[in-house]
Amino acid sequence: MLILASIVFYGYWDFRLIPLLVTSVIINWFLSWALQSSLQKLTVIIGILVNLGIIGVFKYADFFSESFAWLQGDTHQSLNIILPLGISFFTFQQISYLVDRYKENAPLYNFRKYFLYVCFFPQLIAGPIVRHNEFIHQLKLSPLREGLYERLSRGATLLTIGLIKKVFFADTAAKIADPLFQSAEIAQLPFMDVWLATAAFTVQIYFDFSGYSDMAIGMAFMFGFTLPINFNAPYRALSIQDFWRRWHITLSHFLRDYLYIPMGGSRSGISRQMLALIITMFLGGLWHGAGWTFVVWGLMHGLALGLCTLWQTTNVQLPKTISWMTTLLFVMIAWILFRAPDFNVAMGMILSLVEVNQFGVTTGNYGANPFLLVIAAGAALMGPTSQKIALKSNYNTPFVAAPIALALILIIIQVGSQTHPDFIYFQF
Repeated sequence: MLILASIVFYGYWDFRLIPLLVTSVIINWFLSWALQSSLQKLTVIIGILVNLGIIGVFKYADFFSESFAWLQGDTHQSLNIILPLGISFFTFQQISYLVDRYKENAPLYNFRKYFLYVCFFPQLIAGPIVRHNEFIHQLKLSPLREGLYERLSRGATLLTIGLIKKVFFADTAAKIADPLFQSAEIAQLPFMDVWLATAAFTVQIYFDFSGYSDMAIGMAFMFGFTLPINFNAPYRALSIQDFWRRWHITLSHFLRDYLYIPMGGSRSGISRQMLALIITMFLGGLWHGAGWTFVVWGLMHGLALGLCTLWQTTNVQLPKTISWMTTLLFVMIAWILFRAPDFNVAMGMILSLVEVNQFGVTTGNYGANPFLLVIAAGAALMGPTSQKIALKSNYNTPFVAAPIALALILIIIQVGSQTHPDFIYFQF
């Protein structure tokens, strides 16, 4: 039933993409079975190349063609290839399983269990990136086992919190960020507008993606499955290393275990470690999007991680407030590259961040009240995490159920009353 539900869910946006998902699962399962043969190394190489080839065609064909045409001084006509939802997420999960099979760190699962592991609908299109050993063993457990009502309650609470993050925080922040970034494509924004756009997108991307992760984890919990936590108050980080321990945690673990450590990690000296960090984050940036702004965003974080590693060798400790402010400021400036459509817009906005002489605002007529950003910042910086509220708090009382149910009804009304933008990470 869950496999069928997941296929219907995935095909709801565009049913033509279902064969891609199903074929990818079948090919990878047969490759995992073939790893029992004597040609293990060749098999895992073929498997990685096949998966990267699928991503390359659907996600990067236009990007590489356009870059090659630019080098030749030519123009490129778009191939108009539809980017399948969640292709990076379900492909990375399958690569991790093949590599673990090759290293003899994973058993051979039967086809139904493997299919559901890849296609389980709550996390299929935007994560978290789930490892086989974090999910498949739970299929032995009955969804009706003891604790059913608690799982339904806590899962529904986390689902509601995720929807609140998306509908009331992320989408409202988008009403401020989107028009300002669009205006930046036409003319350079003044100082205050650029800072407001940057703050709005900083709020939007966090509550958008962490909201989706909460919804996925909450829905899975209602079915009896525990998925890994993907966010842990990242804007409270005291260093860029700390930020990546808190932001998109499952991707950070994937990059660490399957790229950074195999390249030597911290075992081969500081220079090798810095190179591994830069290459890892370069590829992490490219994973996020087929554009050079994403690549430079990744390189910025790679360099910052390298400098942070060098700083730690000095044994000099900065005050926590300065460490936090420096980290958050860097993250916010880097978000401009992540959001901007091209370098010209990004560089214009970054320069405007320090041009105090251009202090005014364009119109002051924003798509939403900027005071919302203050409320959202307070929730992100000082409030309890959604996991603590929903999964760890002791609220065994019906007086909690009523406000949560009312909040869910309010969200349903809000969603039905207006158009809401897609989740940002649907495009990755």
